[in-house]
Amino acid sequence: MSNAKHLTLPAGFVAGAVHCGIKTTAAEDLAILAGERDCSAAVLTTRNQVVGAPVLWIRRILPRGYGRVRGVVVNSGCSNVCTGPGGLRDAEAMAALTARALGTTKEKVLVASTGIIGHRLPMAKIRAGIAAAAGRLGRDNDAAALRGIMTTDTRAKSAVAVARVGGRDVTVAGVAKGAGMIAPSLATMISLLTTDAAVGPPLLHKALRRAAAGTFNAVTIDSDTSTSDTLVVLASGAAGNRPVREASRDFAALLAALTEVCASLARQIVADGEGATKLVEVAVTGARGDGEAEAAAKSVANSPLFKCAVHGGDPNWGRIAAALGKSAARIVPQRLTIRIGGVTIFRGGTGRKFDLRRVEAHLAGREVRVDCDLGLGKGRFTALTCDLSREYVTINADYHT
Repeated sequence: MSNAKHLTLPAGFVAGAVHCGIKTTAAEDLAILAGERDCSAAVLTTRNQVVGAPVLWIRRILPRGYGRVRGVVVNSGCSNVCTGPGGLRDAEAMAALTARALGTTKEKVLVASTGIIGHRLPMAKIRAGIAAAAGRLGRDNDAAALRGIMTTDTRAKSAVAVARVGGRDVTVAGVAKGAGMIAPSLATMISLLTTDAAVGPPLLHKALRRAAAGTFNAVTIDSDTSTSDTLVVLASGAAGNRPVREASRDFAALLAALTEVCASLARQIVADGEGATKLVEVAVTGARGDGEAEAAAKSVANSPLFKCAVHGGDPNWGRIAAALGKSAARIVPQRLTIRIGGVTIFRGGTGRKFDLRRVEAHLAGREVRVDCDLGLGKGRFTALTCDLSREYVTINADYHT
Protein backbone atom coordinates (compact mmCIF):
# COMPACT_ATOMS: atom_id res chain seq x y z
CA MET A 1 0.00 0.00 0.00
CA SER A 2 2.90 2.35 -0.73
CA ASN A 3 0.77 5.06 -2.34
CA ALA A 4 -2.71 3.91 -1.27
CA LYS A 5 -5.03 6.35 0.45
CA HIS A 6 -6.95 5.03 3.41
CA LEU A 7 -7.10 7.41 6.34
CA THR A 8 -7.44 10.43 4.05
CA LEU A 9 -9.59 8.76 1.40
CA PRO A 10 -12.74 10.16 3.06
CA ALA A 11 -12.86 13.90 2.42
CA GLY A 12 -11.80 16.29 5.14
CA PHE A 13 -8.71 14.60 6.59
CA VAL A 14 -4.93 14.98 6.50
CA ALA A 15 -2.15 12.84 7.97
CA GLY A 16 1.57 12.99 8.59
CA ALA A 17 4.23 10.78 10.14
CA VAL A 18 7.94 10.78 10.99
CA HIS A 19 10.65 8.75 12.67
CA CYS A 20 11.56 10.72 15.75
CA GLY A 21 13.78 8.17 17.50
CA ILE A 22 11.48 6.19 19.81
CA LYS A 23 12.05 3.02 17.81
CA THR A 24 15.58 1.72 17.39
CA THR A 25 14.88 1.12 13.69
CA ALA A 26 14.46 3.84 11.10
CA ALA A 27 10.72 3.18 10.77
CA GLU A 28 8.17 5.89 11.46
CA ASP A 29 7.17 6.02 15.13
CA LEU A 30 4.90 9.06 15.41
CA ALA A 31 1.82 9.92 13.38
CA ILE A 32 -0.85 12.61 13.36
CA LEU A 33 -4.32 12.26 11.86
CA ALA A 34 -6.36 15.45 11.75
CA GLY A 35 -9.58 16.83 10.41
CA GLU A 36 -9.46 19.95 8.33
CA ARG A 37 -12.15 21.12 10.78
CA ASP A 38 -13.47 19.77 14.05
CA CYS A 39 -14.97 16.29 13.63
CA SER A 40 -17.52 14.14 15.37
CA ALA A 41 -15.53 11.59 17.34
CA ALA A 42 -16.25 8.30 19.08
CA VAL A 43 -13.78 6.19 21.04
CA LEU A 44 -13.65 2.77 22.68
CA THR A 45 -10.78 1.99 25.04
CA THR A 46 -9.48 -1.05 26.87
CA ARG A 47 -11.42 -2.74 29.68
CA ASN A 48 -8.16 -3.69 31.37
CA GLN A 49 -7.99 -2.15 34.85
CA VAL A 50 -4.35 -1.20 34.25
CA VAL A 51 -4.41 1.48 31.57
CA GLY A 52 -1.93 3.77 29.87
CA ALA A 53 -1.72 7.51 30.37
CA PRO A 54 -3.07 8.16 26.84
CA VAL A 55 -6.22 6.18 27.74
CA LEU A 56 -6.61 8.27 30.89
CA TRP A 57 -6.23 11.44 28.80
CA ILE A 58 -8.90 10.30 26.35
CA ARG A 59 -11.27 9.50 29.19
CA ARG A 60 -10.63 12.91 30.72
CA ILE A 61 -11.50 14.86 27.58
CA LEU A 62 -14.23 12.51 26.31
CA PRO A 63 -15.79 11.08 29.50
CA ARG A 64 -18.80 9.72 27.59
CA GLY A 65 -16.66 8.27 24.79
CA TYR A 66 -17.73 10.84 22.20
CA GLY A 67 -17.55 14.52 21.36
CA ARG A 68 -15.95 16.95 18.92
CA VAL A 69 -12.21 16.75 18.26
CA ARG A 70 -9.70 17.98 15.69
CA GLY A 71 -7.34 15.02 15.58
CA VAL A 72 -5.26 12.29 17.18
CA VAL A 73 -1.52 11.86 17.75
CA VAL A 74 -0.09 8.34 18.02
CA ASN A 75 3.35 7.08 18.90
CA SER A 76 4.73 3.55 18.73
CA GLY A 77 7.65 1.98 20.55
CA CYS A 78 6.63 3.12 24.04
CA SER A 79 3.14 2.66 25.50
CA ASN A 80 3.41 5.19 28.35
CA VAL A 81 1.76 2.73 30.76
CA CYS A 82 2.38 2.65 34.54
CA THR A 83 4.56 5.75 34.34
CA GLY A 84 2.92 7.69 37.17
CA PRO A 85 1.81 11.33 37.19
CA GLY A 86 4.70 12.21 34.90
CA GLY A 87 3.37 9.88 32.23
CA LEU A 88 -0.01 11.58 32.30
CA ARG A 89 1.70 14.96 31.99
CA ASP A 90 3.55 13.58 28.96
CA ALA A 91 0.27 12.48 27.33
CA GLU A 92 -1.23 15.88 28.00
CA ALA A 93 1.87 17.55 26.57
CA MET A 94 1.54 15.47 23.40
CA ALA A 95 -2.04 16.72 23.05
CA ALA A 96 -1.02 20.32 23.72
CA LEU A 97 1.88 20.27 21.25
CA THR A 98 -0.31 18.76 18.54
CA ALA A 99 -3.14 21.18 19.29
CA ARG A 100 -0.79 24.13 18.90
CA ALA A 101 0.28 22.84 15.50
CA LEU A 102 -3.35 22.33 14.45
CA GLY A 103 -4.59 25.66 15.77
CA THR A 104 -6.91 24.20 18.38
CA THR A 105 -6.97 23.36 22.09
CA LYS A 106 -5.47 20.29 23.78
CA GLU A 107 -8.94 19.12 24.81
CA LYS A 108 -9.64 18.47 21.13
CA VAL A 109 -6.66 16.16 20.55
CA LEU A 110 -6.73 12.44 21.34
CA VAL A 111 -3.53 10.58 22.22
CA ALA A 112 -2.63 6.91 21.74
CA SER A 113 0.63 5.11 22.47
CA THR A 114 1.77 1.53 21.94
CA GLY A 115 4.91 -0.40 22.74
CA ILE A 116 6.86 -1.37 25.84
CA ILE A 117 5.13 -0.95 29.21
CA GLY A 118 6.76 0.95 32.08
CA HIS A 119 9.01 3.38 30.21
CA ARG A 120 8.64 7.16 30.13
CA LEU A 121 8.41 8.75 26.71
CA PRO A 122 11.51 10.55 25.37
CA MET A 123 9.72 13.87 25.32
CA ALA A 124 12.47 15.85 23.60
CA LYS A 125 12.17 13.46 20.65
CA ILE A 126 8.37 13.54 20.86
CA ARG A 127 8.30 17.34 20.71
CA ALA A 128 10.52 17.39 17.63
CA GLY A 129 8.50 14.56 16.08
CA ILE A 130 5.15 16.28 16.54
CA ALA A 131 6.48 19.48 14.96
CA ALA A 132 7.89 17.51 12.02
CA ALA A 133 4.78 15.37 11.51
CA ALA A 134 2.55 18.44 11.66
CA GLY A 135 4.71 20.03 8.99
CA ARG A 136 4.04 17.07 6.70
CA LEU A 137 0.27 16.93 7.06
CA GLY A 138 -1.37 16.17 3.75
CA ARG A 139 -3.33 13.61 1.77
CA ASP A 140 -0.39 11.58 0.48
CA ASN A 141 1.04 10.29 3.75
CA ASP A 142 -1.34 7.46 4.64
CA ALA A 143 1.22 4.67 4.30
CA ALA A 144 3.72 6.48 6.51
CA ALA A 145 1.03 7.20 9.11
CA LEU A 146 0.10 3.53 9.19
CA ARG A 147 3.73 2.51 9.67
CA GLY A 148 3.95 5.05 12.47
CA ILE A 149 1.48 3.12 14.63
CA MET A 150 2.96 -0.36 14.07
CA THR A 151 5.13 -2.36 16.48
CA THR A 152 5.51 -6.14 16.04
CA ASP A 153 3.15 -6.15 13.05
CA THR A 154 4.59 -7.81 9.96
CA ARG A 155 2.16 -6.24 7.51
CA ALA A 156 0.04 -3.13 7.08
CA LYS A 157 -3.66 -3.41 7.91
CA SER A 158 -6.21 -1.20 6.16
CA ALA A 159 -9.76 -1.35 4.82
CA VAL A 160 -12.30 0.80 2.96
CA ALA A 161 -16.06 0.64 2.42
CA VAL A 162 -18.54 2.91 0.63
CA ALA A 163 -22.24 3.35 1.41
CA ARG A 164 -25.16 5.46 0.22
CA VAL A 165 -26.13 7.66 3.15
CA GLY A 166 -28.44 10.65 3.15
CA GLY A 167 -28.46 10.90 -0.63
CA ARG A 168 -24.66 10.89 -0.95
CA ASP A 169 -21.90 8.31 -1.27
CA VAL A 170 -19.94 8.27 1.98
CA THR A 171 -16.65 6.52 2.60
CA VAL A 172 -15.48 4.72 5.72
CA ALA A 173 -11.78 3.89 5.91
CA GLY A 174 -9.50 2.58 8.59
CA VAL A 175 -6.10 1.27 9.64
CA ALA A 176 -5.08 -0.87 12.59
CA LYS A 177 -2.04 -2.21 14.36
CA GLY A 178 -1.92 -5.32 16.49
CA ALA A 179 -0.20 -8.68 16.52
CA GLY A 180 0.26 -9.66 20.16
CA MET A 181 -1.30 -8.98 23.59
CA ILE A 182 -4.59 -9.20 21.72
CA ALA A 183 -7.94 -10.00 23.28
CA PRO A 184 -10.04 -6.98 22.51
CA SER A 185 -12.16 -5.98 25.15
CA LEU A 186 -10.86 -4.00 23.26
CA ALA A 187 -6.55 -5.39 21.97
CA THR A 188 -2.42 -4.19 21.85
CA MET A 189 -4.64 -2.82 19.30
CA ILE A 190 -4.88 0.70 18.02
CA SER A 191 -7.26 1.40 15.19
CA LEU A 192 -8.03 4.73 13.51
CA LEU A 193 -11.15 5.04 11.36
CA THR A 194 -12.33 7.99 9.29
CA THR A 195 -15.54 8.78 7.45
CA ASP A 196 -16.83 11.80 5.57
CA ALA A 197 -20.39 11.11 6.74
CA ALA A 198 -22.32 13.79 8.58
CA VAL A 199 -23.31 12.15 11.87
CA GLY A 200 -23.50 13.43 15.42
CA PRO A 201 -21.07 12.18 18.09
CA PRO A 202 -23.61 10.21 20.22
CA LEU A 203 -24.96 8.31 17.23
CA LEU A 204 -21.45 7.70 15.91
CA HIS A 205 -20.53 6.19 19.28
CA LYS A 206 -23.56 3.91 19.19
CA ALA A 207 -22.60 2.73 15.70
CA LEU A 208 -18.98 2.13 16.77
CA ARG A 209 -20.02 0.04 19.77
CA ARG A 210 -22.23 -2.13 17.58
CA ALA A 211 -19.60 -2.47 14.87
CA ALA A 212 -16.89 -3.48 17.34
CA ALA A 213 -19.02 -6.06 19.17
CA GLY A 214 -18.77 -8.84 16.60
CA THR A 215 -15.51 -7.78 14.98
CA PHE A 216 -12.70 -6.40 17.14
CA ASN A 217 -14.27 -7.81 20.30
CA ALA A 218 -14.47 -11.25 18.69
CA VAL A 219 -10.69 -11.41 18.29
CA THR A 220 -8.20 -13.15 20.55
CA ILE A 221 -4.57 -13.85 19.75
CA ASP A 222 -3.45 -14.84 23.24
CA SER A 223 -6.28 -13.91 25.66
CA ASP A 224 -4.26 -10.95 27.00
CA THR A 225 -6.19 -7.70 26.91
CA SER A 226 -3.83 -4.80 26.36
CA THR A 227 -3.44 -1.78 28.60
CA SER A 228 -3.53 0.53 25.58
CA ASP A 229 -6.43 -0.59 23.34
CA THR A 230 -7.89 2.39 21.53
CA LEU A 231 -10.41 2.44 18.71
CA VAL A 232 -11.18 5.87 17.26
CA VAL A 233 -13.56 6.97 14.53
CA LEU A 234 -13.65 10.54 13.24
CA ALA A 235 -16.45 11.86 11.02
CA SER A 236 -15.77 15.01 9.02
CA GLY A 237 -19.24 15.53 7.50
CA ALA A 238 -17.55 16.56 4.25
CA ALA A 239 -19.68 14.21 2.14
CA GLY A 240 -22.56 16.64 2.52
CA ASN A 241 -25.18 14.00 3.29
CA ARG A 242 -28.29 14.66 5.33
CA PRO A 243 -27.24 14.21 8.97
CA VAL A 244 -27.80 10.60 9.97
CA ARG A 245 -30.74 9.94 12.28
CA GLU A 246 -31.15 6.93 14.54
CA ALA A 247 -33.48 4.09 13.48
CA SER A 248 -33.18 5.12 9.84
CA ARG A 249 -31.96 3.49 6.65
CA ASP A 250 -29.08 5.94 6.66
CA PHE A 251 -27.97 4.73 10.10
CA ALA A 252 -28.23 1.11 8.97
CA ALA A 253 -26.15 1.86 5.87
CA LEU A 254 -23.46 3.71 7.84
CA LEU A 255 -23.37 0.93 10.44
CA ALA A 256 -22.99 -1.69 7.72
CA ALA A 257 -20.02 0.15 6.19
CA LEU A 258 -18.40 0.72 9.57
CA THR A 259 -18.87 -2.94 10.47
CA GLU A 260 -17.40 -4.03 7.13
CA VAL A 261 -14.23 -2.03 7.78
CA CYS A 262 -13.95 -3.23 11.40
CA ALA A 263 -14.49 -6.85 10.33
CA SER A 264 -11.77 -6.64 7.69
CA LEU A 265 -9.29 -5.05 10.10
CA ALA A 266 -10.10 -7.61 12.80
CA ARG A 267 -9.40 -10.50 10.43
CA GLN A 268 -6.16 -8.86 9.31
CA ILE A 269 -5.05 -8.55 12.95
CA VAL A 270 -5.68 -12.25 13.56
CA ALA A 271 -3.92 -13.26 10.35
CA ASP A 272 -0.88 -11.27 11.52
CA GLY A 273 -0.91 -12.65 15.06
CA GLU A 274 2.56 -13.13 16.48
CA GLY A 275 3.90 -16.37 15.04
CA ALA A 276 0.55 -17.20 13.43
CA THR A 277 0.35 -19.51 10.43
CA LYS A 278 -3.45 -19.91 10.38
CA LEU A 279 -6.53 -17.77 10.93
CA VAL A 280 -9.11 -19.75 12.92
CA GLU A 281 -12.86 -19.12 13.16
CA VAL A 282 -14.64 -20.75 16.11
CA ALA A 283 -18.39 -20.49 15.48
CA VAL A 284 -20.75 -21.44 18.29
CA THR A 285 -24.46 -21.85 17.62
CA GLY A 286 -27.31 -23.39 19.60
CA ALA A 287 -26.38 -21.71 22.89
CA ARG A 288 -29.02 -20.57 25.37
CA GLY A 289 -28.15 -16.97 24.51
CA ASP A 290 -25.60 -14.90 22.63
CA GLY A 291 -23.63 -14.24 25.81
CA GLU A 292 -23.18 -17.95 26.47
CA ALA A 293 -22.25 -18.49 22.82
CA GLU A 294 -19.53 -15.84 23.15
CA ALA A 295 -18.21 -17.39 26.36
CA ALA A 296 -18.05 -20.83 24.73
CA ALA A 297 -16.45 -19.62 21.50
CA LYS A 298 -13.78 -17.59 23.30
CA SER A 299 -13.04 -20.46 25.67
CA VAL A 300 -12.08 -22.59 22.67
CA ALA A 301 -10.32 -19.75 20.87
CA ASN A 302 -8.22 -18.99 23.96
CA SER A 303 -7.27 -22.60 24.70
CA PRO A 304 -3.51 -23.12 24.23
CA LEU A 305 -4.14 -26.86 23.79
CA PHE A 306 -6.63 -26.25 20.99
CA LYS A 307 -4.41 -23.65 19.32
CA CYS A 308 -1.41 -26.02 19.42
CA ALA A 309 -3.54 -28.80 17.93
CA VAL A 310 -4.55 -26.52 15.06
CA HIS A 311 -0.91 -25.60 14.46
CA GLY A 312 -0.03 -29.29 14.30
CA GLY A 313 -2.98 -30.17 12.07
CA ASP A 314 -4.49 -32.47 14.72
CA PRO A 315 -8.33 -32.79 14.66
CA ASN A 316 -8.45 -33.31 18.42
CA TRP A 317 -12.12 -32.91 19.31
CA GLY A 318 -11.38 -33.71 22.95
CA ARG A 319 -9.60 -30.39 23.37
CA ILE A 320 -12.53 -28.54 21.81
CA ALA A 321 -15.13 -30.30 23.95
CA ALA A 322 -13.09 -29.72 27.10
CA ALA A 323 -12.67 -26.01 26.32
CA LEU A 324 -16.41 -25.67 25.77
CA GLY A 325 -17.12 -27.50 29.01
CA LYS A 326 -14.90 -25.25 31.14
CA SER A 327 -16.67 -22.11 29.89
CA ALA A 328 -19.53 -20.28 31.59
CA ALA A 329 -21.92 -21.60 28.93
CA ARG A 330 -24.29 -24.49 29.57
CA ILE A 331 -22.94 -27.58 27.78
CA VAL A 332 -24.76 -30.92 27.48
CA PRO A 333 -22.41 -33.37 25.71
CA GLN A 334 -25.30 -35.44 24.31
CA ARG A 335 -26.65 -32.33 22.57
CA LEU A 336 -23.27 -31.13 21.28
CA THR A 337 -22.04 -31.36 17.68
CA ILE A 338 -18.50 -30.37 16.64
CA ARG A 339 -17.36 -29.94 13.03
CA ILE A 340 -14.02 -29.01 11.50
CA GLY A 341 -14.14 -27.74 7.93
CA GLY A 342 -17.78 -28.84 7.75
CA VAL A 343 -16.99 -32.44 8.72
CA THR A 344 -18.73 -33.79 11.83
CA ILE A 345 -16.15 -35.23 14.25
CA PHE A 346 -18.22 -35.28 17.48
CA ARG A 347 -21.93 -35.82 18.04
CA GLY A 348 -24.23 -37.22 20.72
CA GLY A 349 -21.60 -37.31 23.43
CA THR A 350 -18.87 -39.14 21.56
CA GLY A 351 -16.45 -38.95 18.65
CA ARG A 352 -17.63 -40.01 15.19
CA LYS A 353 -15.94 -41.76 12.32
CA PHE A 354 -14.91 -39.16 9.75
CA ASP A 355 -12.79 -38.60 6.66
CA LEU A 356 -9.43 -37.92 8.30
CA ARG A 357 -7.68 -36.87 5.09
CA ARG A 358 -10.36 -34.29 4.34
CA VAL A 359 -10.13 -32.79 7.82
CA GLU A 360 -6.34 -32.79 7.80
CA ALA A 361 -6.37 -31.06 4.41
CA HIS A 362 -8.61 -28.36 5.87
CA LEU A 363 -6.35 -27.93 8.89
CA ALA A 364 -3.35 -27.59 6.57
CA GLY A 365 -4.83 -24.46 4.97
CA ARG A 366 -4.35 -20.83 5.95
CA GLU A 367 -7.92 -20.53 7.28
CA VAL A 368 -9.56 -23.04 9.62
CA ARG A 369 -13.24 -23.25 10.54
CA VAL A 370 -14.56 -24.97 13.67
CA ASP A 371 -18.33 -25.17 14.27
CA CYS A 372 -19.81 -26.08 17.64
CA ASP A 373 -23.59 -26.52 17.86
CA LEU A 374 -24.58 -26.70 21.54
CA GLY A 375 -28.12 -27.79 20.69
CA LEU A 376 -29.72 -25.77 23.47
CA GLY A 377 -31.08 -22.57 21.96
CA LYS A 378 -30.62 -19.80 19.40
CA GLY A 379 -27.55 -18.02 20.76
CA ARG A 380 -24.60 -17.60 18.40
CA PHE A 381 -21.17 -16.00 18.28
CA THR A 382 -18.05 -16.40 16.16
CA ALA A 383 -14.61 -15.85 17.69
CA LEU A 384 -11.49 -15.18 15.63
CA THR A 385 -8.12 -16.53 16.68
CA CYS A 386 -4.93 -18.05 15.30
CA ASP A 387 -2.76 -21.06 15.95
CA LEU A 388 -0.06 -21.14 18.63
CA SER A 389 3.36 -21.72 17.11
CA ARG A 390 6.93 -22.07 18.30
CA GLU A 391 7.60 -18.64 16.83
CA TYR A 392 5.03 -17.05 19.18
CA VAL A 393 6.97 -18.40 22.15
CA THR A 394 10.26 -17.18 20.67
CA ILE A 395 8.92 -13.68 20.01
CA ASN A 396 7.51 -13.26 23.51
CA ALA A 397 10.44 -14.93 25.29
CA ASP A 398 12.75 -12.36 23.70
CA TYR A 399 10.42 -9.35 24.29
CA HIS A 400 11.45 -7.57 27.47
CA THR A 401 11.51 -4.20 29.15
